[in-house]
This record gives sequence, C-alpha cells and structure tokens, in this order.
Amino acid sequence: MNRDELIEAGLEAVRAACKVCVRVQADLVNAGTLEKGDKSPVTVADFASQAVVCGILAERCPDLVVVGEEGSEELRTGEHRDLLGRVAVHAGMPAEEAIEAIDRGSFDPATAGDDDPRKDRYWALDPIDGTKGFLRGEQYAVALGLIEGGEVVGGVLGCPNLAVDGQDEPGVVLVAVKGAGAYRHPVEGTDHDPHHGRKIAVSERSVPGVLRVCESVESGHTKQDAAAEVVRMLGVTADPVRMDSQAKYAAVAMGVADAYLRLPTRPGYVERIWDHAAGVAVLEEAGGTVTDVDGRRLDFSKGRGLDNNRGVIATNGPCHAEVVAAVGRALG
Repeated sequence: MNRDELIEAGLEAVRAACKVCVRVQADLVNAGTLEKGDKSPVTVADFASQAVVCGILAERCPDLVVVGEEGSEELRTGEHRDLLGRVAVHAGMPAEEAIEAIDRGSFDPATAGDDDPRKDRYWALDPIDGTKGFLRGEQYAVALGLIEGGEVVGGVLGCPNLAVDGQDEPGVVLVAVKGAGAYRHPVEGTDHDPHHGRKIAVSERSVPGVLRVCESVESGHTKQDAAAEVVRMLGVTADPVRMDSQAKYAAVAMGVADAYLRLPTRPGYVERIWDHAAGVAVLEEAGGTVTDVDGRRLDFSKGRGLDNNRGVIATNGPCHAEVVAAVGRALG
C-alpha cells in the first residue's frame, strides 16, 4: 500500500476511535457519576480506542505493526474482568478479540532484529493523549503516526473537543502525508480520502511580541518556570494558551497558536514517539517546524523513545530560531 492508502486507513481508524471516546466521555464522565480520583472512564476509553484503531488497521493494512502505548496485561487479570467487559462493549467486539487487537500495539522496533522487515515501516499510536483533559471534559487526542525508516511520513490527529471556526460542532481530525500538505476533516464523515478535507496552514507571525504560545496544562509535562522565562524574553504579551494533549500541535498547525513548548522537566527524561509522531507530521506538512530544545530534528529511529532528543519546540516556522535561542538561554 502507498502512503495515501495507509493514511486513508488511518483516518478511518482514528475517526472510529474518536467516536468511541466521545461516547465514553458522555456516558461516564459528563453524566456526573464520576467519583473523585476515579480514572476508570479514561482507562476504558484508552483500551477501547486502541482496540478499535488496531482492529481496523489489521483489516486494512495487516502487514504493518503498531507501536502503541497500551498493553492488555491489566485486562487479563480476574479482578479487571469487569473493566474488560466495558472495554469490549465500547469497542464493539468480543472481549478476546479486543485483547488481541490491543496487543497488536506491542511492537518495539528497538528490540526487533536487523532483518525484521516490520521495523522499516510501522504505526505509532496514542489511543488517548491527554487523559486528564479527557476526564475534565477538555482537550485530548487520538494520535496515529506513520513512520518509515525512522522518519515520520504521515499522521492522523483526532481532536474530538477542539473547536474550529466554521464548524457548528467541536471536533476535528487533521491528516497529513509527507510532501502533500495537511488537511482538516470533521470527526463525522465517510470520505476517508486524506486530501478531500480543507487544507490547513500555520500562521505567518514572526514578531516575537505578538506570538501566541501553547503550553501543557499539567506542570509535569513541561518546565513551566523556564517556559515563562522564554515568554518574558521574547516579549510575548498574551497569556499562554494551556491545553492538554497533541491538540497543541493542531492549534499551531491551524494558525490558532504560533508556538508550543515542551521543555524537559528533569535530566534524562525521554519523550515517547506516540506523544509526538502524529503532531509532527501534521504541523510540518502545514508549514511549521519541529525540533528539540537544541534545534535538532526529532529522531524517530530509536524505537519507542526519542532517545537522541531533549524536549520539543514546535512553531509556525518564521519564529523558530528566536524561540530556540530563547529556550537555550532559559534552560542555561
């Protein structure tokens, strides 16, 4: 299958998973029955989303494996059989089929042999990126990236709660194929051709003082004091836009924001590929630039982690060099 055909399958899969997540959020979170500290709804949605995506990809492109965030170990124990039942119901498949689909996401290219053809091209999946945003009824994403030869060459980024100008209902799926641009699709829809959406592009703002900066809501995901210093050094006057998940990549890709900072919170922390692959594909094809805090391109060739990189800086492009320089000064 060529890249267009693969991303078409990916769009179908991510759309289906987004619909599952919306139903779980409506049934279990927004219904007001959620007790404080109860994370079971997002656990159900996480597993069900991965089962749906991996199940569809297994049918449409069975030769490609998935590097996913979740494994089924938690669901296999007797004490979690009820959880498995809820996952199966929301995924719309028998329990054992759901487990089998989830475990299709267990591939690790770093441990595959040199002659294993599966490591040449595979998917990177985060079935729900932004679990706390999901529980708050705010931003989360279903993120699927296509990796070839250690490089991201396509992606599908579903953001069910992201409001978009010109749409009556929130929710958008952004799709990109390397060299062919990035496109916006509604979550609802049956035309999965990646190029039949509305083309998106980053902003052209280059004056640091007028930039709009995206940051994580959770302080554990970025070094917020350093990010605040970067904003001060750039002379940015607007308050940071805080949102969960790879929806931040979507915001920059659509020109709603101009930069996204994910600064390392501690020495040695390694970002996971599924947290960035889809977002990088979409943003770069929309005209943006993504590097680590040292200005190096993200290296997806090391398996499940971005072992050769520190943090992430994603921008519209024109302001990238100044943002990287400011981050360097802030981090010392």
